[in-house]
Amino acid sequence: MSLVQKRSDLFQKITSAVNAIWRKTAFRPDIAVVLGTGLGNLSKRVSEEAAISYESIPHFPKSTAASHAGRLLFGMLGGKKVVVMDGRFHFYEGYTLEQVTFPIRVLKKLGAQILIVSNAAGGLNLDYKKGDLILIEDHINHMGVNPLAGPNDGRLGIRFPDMSQPYSERLIALAERAGRAKHIPLKRGVYLGVSGPCLETRAEYRMMREWGADLVGMSTVPEVIVGVHAGFEILGISVVTDLCDPGHLKPVNIEEIIRTASEAGPKLDQLIEFFVHQLPHVR
Repeated sequence: MSLVQKRSDLFQKITSAVNAIWRKTAFRPDIAVVLGTGLGNLSKRVSEEAAISYESIPHFPKSTAASHAGRLLFGMLGGKKVVVMDGRFHFYEGYTLEQVTFPIRVLKKLGAQILIVSNAAGGLNLDYKKGDLILIEDHINHMGVNPLAGPNDGRLGIRFPDMSQPYSERLIALAERAGRAKHIPLKRGVYLGVSGPCLETRAEYRMMREWGADLVGMSTVPEVIVGVHAGFEILGISVVTDLCDPGHLKPVNIEEIIRTASEAGPKLDQLIEFFVHQLPHVR
């Protein structure tokens, strides 16, 4: 199969997945939400219309990451129609970036116009504390790969999408307003994406800080690149789960990261719900 045929096959796979979802539900979301590690409790705030396991959707990968439920949840949140991706995929799981970002393509094809991505991240900025919520204002792709590499299918997006503002300033401002209304402190920061799965060395943390990164994680960047390519307006939010101070670095494990994310989860859930509620009519 040629590369051109393969990219055309991607379009057909997206169509197949969407048709399978539509056979299970007639619900048409306006907003898509991707839940990160330890942040799955937002789904409890959704008035459920339908829940579809990833395994029942053609061409969806299988989630292997800890704390990721592996389903699409459709329903109402904050008075708006949403679809929640309860569990995401990562490059370190062995998937290609086309597979990692396949659900983002499907969410757009389902009709969603706004994409909210959340994640658990290491805090490179020494002003951050564990549990802080950070609005992502920009990112650095340090994964060594790009999900748009290869032939471009114009039906999915333009060949050279502009990345001067991948995260919507309008949505960031609305999120800050929601934070003030709910007395939830928010900061801004630059997210650096790495392939994982190992955590970083002291030297790597020093390098990342010199590059201007405030956060580091193993997700989000490929999803946002494809989200921009697909035409989403995007908001990104990180929960700081560990402190990446190379001068005072302590060992950390995934259980601790999940626990910290879970503890911060309720305020993130409250923020997202109120943010969605105050959004103007999407369409």
